[in-house]
Amino acid sequence: MTETHEHRLKRMLMRATHRGIKEMDIILGNYARANLSVMEPAQLDQLDALMEENDQDLYQWVSGQMAAPDRFAALIERIAQHAGAR
Repeated sequence: MTETHEHRLKRMLMRATHRGIKEMDIILGNYARANLSVMEPAQLDQLDALMEENDQDLYQWVSGQMAAPDRFAALIERIAQHAGAR
């Protein structure tokens, strides 16, 4: 069964807002609410892959405590800017 676009956006919003740590619920949740509906399929794929990563790593990348892997660097920068972390 193929996932519809609407279902994918709902699933991704749920994943973005129900993370392992509250800080990432807020950061990713706010970013997802503001951007999911206008993202291209490739951008959704990248965000989906990013949400597979460990929350502690994500927080360090977004906060600038640690450099993000190259494959996520541009997306992490957009998320950090949206959160006001940079």
